[in-house]
Amino acid sequence: MGARRGAGTRLAATAALVLLLGACSERADPGPAPATGSPSTPTSGEPTVPVADPAHAVDPPGPRKDRLWSADVLVQWDRSIDAATVRRIERLDGVAHTERIGLGQVSLENRVLTVAAVDPGAYRLFTRSDVADLQEAWDRVAGGELATDEKVARRLADDDAMIRLGTDDSAPVLHVGAYAPQVPTIDLVVNTAWAPDIEMSTDNGLLISTDNATPASIRKPLERLVGKGASVQMLDVASRLGLDPDARLTAIPTGGTLGSLVGTYRYRVLGGGRIAPDPAWVAANIRTEVVPILGSVTCHRDLFPQLRAALLEVQQRGLADEIHPGEYAGCYYPRFIAGTTTLSNHSFGLALDLNVPGNQRGTVGDIDRDVVAIFETWGFAWGGDWKYTDPMHFELRQVKRPG
Repeated sequence: MGARRGAGTRLAATAALVLLLGACSERADPGPAPATGSPSTPTSGEPTVPVADPAHAVDPPGPRKDRLWSADVLVQWDRSIDAATVRRIERLDGVAHTERIGLGQVSLENRVLTVAAVDPGAYRLFTRSDVADLQEAWDRVAGGELATDEKVARRLADDDAMIRLGTDDSAPVLHVGAYAPQVPTIDLVVNTAWAPDIEMSTDNGLLISTDNATPASIRKPLERLVGKGASVQMLDVASRLGLDPDARLTAIPTGGTLGSLVGTYRYRVLGGGRIAPDPAWVAANIRTEVVPILGSVTCHRDLFPQLRAALLEVQQRGLADEIHPGEYAGCYYPRFIAGTTTLSNHSFGLALDLNVPGNQRGTVGDIDRDVVAIFETWGFAWGGDWKYTDPMHFELRQVKRPG
């Protein structure tokens, strides 16, 4: 095991840090069940846990036999990695071990989170020792369930521990099988059988372990090898700061609406919560135009038809006074969500905030519900419906073109 891993904490902290949830097939109410703190033992040749989703199951990984690897560098492309490139990376001085994974970004309640499609048996070797050795967690991922950090699940999962991976009605809904800390910058983990449903690749990412070498020692040769089209993140830095501030970061939103409108979104961190998106992306996608009621606004070009249609209907139904232009807080806003290193849909110009003073986070809000209904009819999701409400917030959920 790598020198940087603390073997002394291998299983002692498991019960506090990893919580397994009952599989959907086990009971009508799939609420949390406490972890035992040690791997489950199969009996009579039966599987460790029931397969929750046979249509999205892969072979269970079995008990861990191989050594663990430090998760030091994460590379993300906007396409599948070719085998020749992986071989060249593996020959770099300082590269000890690699693992291909799929990477994509999903929008969940205005938070753009990274989902990884993985081989559970191979990916687990890059996680913390207590997590890697909790057998039931990886059996559940293999059986079609999702693993994520407990904070993410508590915020986004419904009462049945289900999370919809995307904004579209057709987006897949997965059961959270385990609360487990993941590799830095990765928020949600599924097996590779889910990748087609999430509309993401299975091999556009590469985890790299430098073992006892300093990760920064491979940065420059690695960046030269992969080129400017790939994002190279130092995970030892990300684990402290939430991201690697020297990386040219990449988001590839998945799913029908967001994926088709955003494409590949590259950006750099400027400090103070601000980011600098690729100027070519901004030039191709961001516009300033005049719309009813609000006047001049700056948004994604594909938001305007539905925004105009919604505001025009608000106006025609005599509800224009219910939207206060002086309390409009913007649409295109290239920065992280306050106090985080997480992108929002404002970064893509696909969300807007209305009537801010009376519609703060965590409240029911006072925005007129007929206005809300009109926006929903025109393909917008409303933050007032979320588990942690944001009633000022409207974001594009699906494309609907006015007739």
